[in-house]
Amino acid sequence: MKDTRRTRVVLGVLLVVALTMITVDYRGGANSPLRGLRGLGAAVFGPVERASAAVVRPIGGTFDAITDAPGERRRADRLERENQRLREQLRAGRLDRDRAAQLQRLLGTAGIGGYKIVAAHVISAGQGYEDTVTLDVGSTSGVRPDMTVMSAEGLVGRVTRVGPHTATVLLATDVTSTVGSRLEASREIGLVQGRGRRGLGGGGTTPMRFQMLNANAPLQVGQRLVTLGSQGERPYVPGVPIGVIERIDAPSGGLIRTAYIRPFTNFTSLDVVAVVVAPPKADPRDAVLPPRPSPTPTPTPRGSGTPSPRGSGAPEERPSGDDSGSPRPRTTRSGD
Repeated sequence: MKDTRRTRVVLGVLLVVALTMITVDYRGGANSPLRGLRGLGAAVFGPVERASAAVVRPIGGTFDAITDAPGERRRADRLERENQRLREQLRAGRLDRDRAAQLQRLLGTAGIGGYKIVAAHVISAGQGYEDTVTLDVGSTSGVRPDMTVMSAEGLVGRVTRVGPHTATVLLATDVTSTVGSRLEASREIGLVQGRGRRGLGGGGTTPMRFQMLNANAPLQVGQRLVTLGSQGERPYVPGVPIGVIERIDAPSGGLIRTAYIRPFTNFTSLDVVAVVVAPPKADPRDAVLPPRPSPTPTPTPRGSGTPSPRGSGAPEERPSGDDSGSPRPRTTRSGD
């Protein structure tokens, strides 16, 4: 189409007409005189618009997805890292609270016994034939070989090797471990020996055994033991709780009696422990032992002649006989 004067005049006229129609239609609103023409335009061009939109929209969505993919991936990675960080913070918070509670109990136990301690965490367990664990304290913290290691509940073992920042502990459950012990109250002494591998497998819940020196001394299930103490207070200080007797074997040969011990310390879940770096000034005896649980009260049966209280719901006892006072015949069953 040639750009002539006539063409420009026609284009200007059409533009003026279009602007006039738009203005009239806009000002007229719902009562616009051009609403019929508007409906005709919608009927003619609406299908064409919908068809073109159906073709163009997927292409535009695909293009947007391609262009936004790197940003969405980075956003997803950032959210995943944030979630992981929050989970770690939550787990660390729970762990810190648990360890703080363990440390509080441990300080209380050490205070009762008069032990000077260095708190430590168990950082690994031995994989060989010995029952050992490694602590995160060493010689720089004042730890030396042949020192007692305890938990808030009781005896753990003794230090065997020490480095600048770590220490190896031989657990009381090891087969080579022997601890001088004595019974609560009776003062009878004997030896507690480990049964190996923390008592798992054959040992079960009694990973230690107690051999009593006096075959005639009283020994019964439920009695508790504490450490007797070593000469020079090493490797074991006195008064550390060991465990409670679960089972007793008959004496063999009449010389030594053997009992099997359930320890107070859970050797399969050691976490916060303490190395006793200085013994108590005096033997604490049985003071560090935990209090015994209160026995469950047993209901006392009501006597046959005690009337039941009114309103208790229990049936009242009646004399044998009917209301008139005549005795009822008693039926005797075979075997009475």
